[in-house]
Amino acid sequence: MKNIFRLSAFALALTALSASCANKSAEAEEVDYTQYVNPFIGTEGTGHTFPGACVPFGMIQTSPVTGAVGWNYCAEYVGTDREIWGFTQDHLNGTGCMDLGDVLVMPVTARPDRTSYRSTYVKETETARPGYYSVELDQTGVRAELTATGHVAYHRYTYNKVDSAGVLIDLQHGPVWNEGQYHSHVLACEVSKDDETTISGHIQNSLWVKKDVYFVITFSKPIAALADLPLAEKEKGNRMVASFAMDEGEQLEMKVALSSSSVEGARKNLAAELPAWNFDDAAEDARKTWNSYLSRIQVTGTEEQKQNFYTCFYHALIQPNNIADVDGLYRNANGEVVKADNNVFYSTFSCWDTYRAAHPFYTIVMGDKVDGMVSSMVSQAEVQGFLPIWGLWGKENYCMIANHGVSIVAEAYHKGFRGFDAERAYNAVKRTQTVSHDLKSDWEQYMRYGYFATDSTEAESVSSTLESVYDDYAAWDMATLMGKTEDTAYFARRKDFYKNLFDPETRFMRPRLTTGEWKSPFDPAGLAHAESSGGDYTEGNAWQYTWHVQHDVPGLIELMGGKDAFTARLDTFFTTELVSTLSDVSGLIGQYAHGNEPSHHVAYLYALAGKPERTQELIRQIFDTQYAPRPDGLCGNDDCGQMSAWFMLSAMGFYPVNPVSGQYVFGAPQMERFVLNLPNGNTFTIEAENLSREHLYVDKIYLNGEPYDKPCINHEDIMRGGTLRYVMK
Repeated sequence: MKNIFRLSAFALALTALSASCANKSAEAEEVDYTQYVNPFIGTEGTGHTFPGACVPFGMIQTSPVTGAVGWNYCAEYVGTDREIWGFTQDHLNGTGCMDLGDVLVMPVTARPDRTSYRSTYVKETETARPGYYSVELDQTGVRAELTATGHVAYHRYTYNKVDSAGVLIDLQHGPVWNEGQYHSHVLACEVSKDDETTISGHIQNSLWVKKDVYFVITFSKPIAALADLPLAEKEKGNRMVASFAMDEGEQLEMKVALSSSSVEGARKNLAAELPAWNFDDAAEDARKTWNSYLSRIQVTGTEEQKQNFYTCFYHALIQPNNIADVDGLYRNANGEVVKADNNVFYSTFSCWDTYRAAHPFYTIVMGDKVDGMVSSMVSQAEVQGFLPIWGLWGKENYCMIANHGVSIVAEAYHKGFRGFDAERAYNAVKRTQTVSHDLKSDWEQYMRYGYFATDSTEAESVSSTLESVYDDYAAWDMATLMGKTEDTAYFARRKDFYKNLFDPETRFMRPRLTTGEWKSPFDPAGLAHAESSGGDYTEGNAWQYTWHVQHDVPGLIELMGGKDAFTARLDTFFTTELVSTLSDVSGLIGQYAHGNEPSHHVAYLYALAGKPERTQELIRQIFDTQYAPRPDGLCGNDDCGQMSAWFMLSAMGFYPVNPVSGQYVFGAPQMERFVLNLPNGNTFTIEAENLSREHLYVDKIYLNGEPYDKPCINHEDIMRGGTLRYVMK
């Protein structure tokens, strides 16, 4: 492979030590890890991923649209569809809700009086790799190619047959829940033609959040004509066709820069990131950027294993997204344009999902990004009064339950990150957990009863209690480490509130009334979903949520009657059939639902109860049945990288049952070797000796050559570098 580093430059510029480090990086870069990424994984079924072009943590995700109405189109793309509506410039990765999908464009070869500009395509003409996407559009004969920088989408269209060459620009478009929303979600829109090649404007729309999107669109050729298209009733987003004088076989290039702050911000982003017209160079720069991140982990395994692993790595780095302009300006939760700390502001925080494994993964391999993520969350908290529940475009959408931004901040502090203001961060943590701020965080009720009561809580009372208790533990941990004695005592009491919902007779976490009585009738297998069917659990049931005591597994074991009773109950959990009618509850092994996050830590509980071999069996079963390098290869929503992070950490042989603790519980490695090139300059190597289909159990573990018999490995052991060796049997 071509070595993209210039070693002589490193040798001249750096000391002998840094030159040595550069040589190691160059050796890693010789391998093109992007070749193992398949962006089509998860684009069918319920994965809700998209195949388009982006760069790590960028604001832009430019990708094809095959539909926009209904839950199947959260990412605007379903791989089994054969019609493309156009290409939008930002997307959500693997979520279960609708938003983004801004500024739809579509190359056309028909006059502006046409009623539809969509086109069929042949699947075999689609190509996708990190930072690049292309497809051949049947009706128009246009080959569309996409690449991206952090703030700019770059398109290239080759017109292979020309009637009247043009580009549809649809500012009304966006993924929505129903047809009515499709025509009404845009609240305001302004467009101007700045010069013969440039259009700029502003869209304000409201779906998951109310957001302002500023854009600049510039073309490589002059616009010959710009025709407005008629709008339907309630539509406010402009729809127009830009026409160009083109010959057959000619190429038209287009750049779309976005900003949350202003049109001027979009112009600055464009000037800073893509001043020249060279699509191939931009696509190669995007590939190199991806490869520089993917090369932080070098994996030894089969081609299929590498494809699964590096695609997971890719999906995990699509977000959080830096929505600040190149000069640091962004629009905050109050709609004010402000300057971000260190010119970076991250959003797209699916905290209910990602606190479990994605953020722990970032603390290991993306440690250079963690301080910025925490600072962004704290800045948002200081504006809106609490840490993000689900942060999008700098605002709060209130999706899901609890306040797991608390866990993310406390975890970073526990693991030694100090590039953010700890006092500001702790104040945000404390305020989040003590000042009521929405229907799901009614702390007065919580403190009155020691739980959220089912008869005074609209829905999800059990899940909201258990998840909030974990955040109380996180606040306790941070208060303890910072020497805040009074707060430590306060949160010490609250982190035990999970015991208030444990019914010793049924041995389930059960909904409870304000009177203290248990709610009846009670069906532990009954699935609940707040948005569709209500109930006391979040996208799950009592079987799944009874294990949601991540911070005090010994306490839960004691409530269950000891380790034997605990593991017997786990056995029943993994063998009792569940028939699910909820799309969010999928990937079933008994009552275990790998397609949804509350189950993700449960297989590891055996290891903490003295039966690690059962954990090891289940991890292999999950790998074999719930992940595959196919478009339908994910058993549930990727959820902003959480499903992917579970795979990567579990492949290495450990998982953060309790993320804030800084401990990773051992399971069993699923691939032969991993070399982690850590951001601090250290290298941590993981080896699995004798690993095979038959040898799935861990016989012995060695850390830096010494026998290691603990059930967990500490974060600091990984970060100081060394070798972890599993001997399999």
